[in-house]
Amino acid sequence: MRNNLIQTWRWYGPNDPVSLQDIRQAGAAGVVSALHHVPHGEIWELDEILERKRIIESAGLQWSVVESVPVHEVIKTNSAEAPKFLENYKTTLKNLASAGLKTICYNFMPVLDWTRTDLNFTLPNGAKALYLDWADLAYFDIYMLKREGAEADYSKQVISILNKRLDTYTPEKVAALNEIICMGVPTEGSVSLEQLHESLAIYKVIGKDGLRKNLALFLEAIAEVCESNDLKMTIHPDDPPFPILGLPRIASNHEDLKWIMNAVNRSFNGICFCTGSLGAGAFNDIPKILHDLGDRVYFAHLRNVKKDQFGNFYESDHLDGDVDMFAVMRELVKINNQRDLPIPFRPDHGHQMLDDLHKVTNPGYSAIGRLKGLAELRGLEMGILRSMLHG
Repeated sequence: MRNNLIQTWRWYGPNDPVSLQDIRQAGAAGVVSALHHVPHGEIWELDEILERKRIIESAGLQWSVVESVPVHEVIKTNSAEAPKFLENYKTTLKNLASAGLKTICYNFMPVLDWTRTDLNFTLPNGAKALYLDWADLAYFDIYMLKREGAEADYSKQVISILNKRLDTYTPEKVAALNEIICMGVPTEGSVSLEQLHESLAIYKVIGKDGLRKNLALFLEAIAEVCESNDLKMTIHPDDPPFPILGLPRIASNHEDLKWIMNAVNRSFNGICFCTGSLGAGAFNDIPKILHDLGDRVYFAHLRNVKKDQFGNFYESDHLDGDVDMFAVMRELVKINNQRDLPIPFRPDHGHQMLDDLHKVTNPGYSAIGRLKGLAELRGLEMGILRSMLHG
């Protein structure tokens, strides 16, 4: 048996309500962080990277994974300014490598990053979770965004539910829905409906095949920098793993991830294996995807979800959802035992609960819910390791 998986925790930097001391007390050894204050597309300067690393290490932790180095929209659309932003991205990668940071997470989701319709979904026990309700998303799409042909993208059941609740969309609920869905990338500010329409027109032309091509162009452009500096790039799956609001998705299922690995079939091109994002799609066999593509998994987000018959989902307890977390952890342990360098994982999201219900926290990233998740995952890993060791 080799080393345990590296147990990490996402930290948004000095302004994060959760402190590095909190993280250390929770039992994590590593930190997943990024320079969120740097606007997308600009270079991360080496001195700023080193200062962030110094802060983390002075708290007795290590900076294990860089999450994320955002890919600017002009790269995703392969617009005229793409070469400039690709050079900036490569410079940032070189600076991260100079600081000894080798594992980088990113995503290629157009415009909005992850999407939910409720950030405070109350569970029966009083804790709060993130939630996606397809009827609410349909309301936004049809009545607020007013996207042409939007209704055809939703099932008859979802449209029926929407029609029955139309009179519940008060001005307050509509405003909240707009804020949640249009938050886009939180560090960049919200996206307006006008901006979203402009992006929809661009991506309607690009489509799924065009977005795939642009991802391959991005990976080819950074390949030499990654390989010469021994960097591992890990793409985060689409969240949720469906086309939404007319925007294409290219990292939603087994076939998508396999395509990405084969399109640029070089070892630096890897996966951030997010069980929650993939788990929101009933069509995804999560343990099988991990088994088949595990040699290219360099980072893992462990999160669980519960779905209903309409595909609505909320983020459940880490060991109590539709994802078979035992099978996932067992596969991760097997993969890790074949590696010289342990795989980092983090408890992705967590319920807002106990004292955190009275605090302002980043959505999904309160302390106590993630502490609970990390404790459960650490115990699960230990049990699997011991059972393998003793037969």
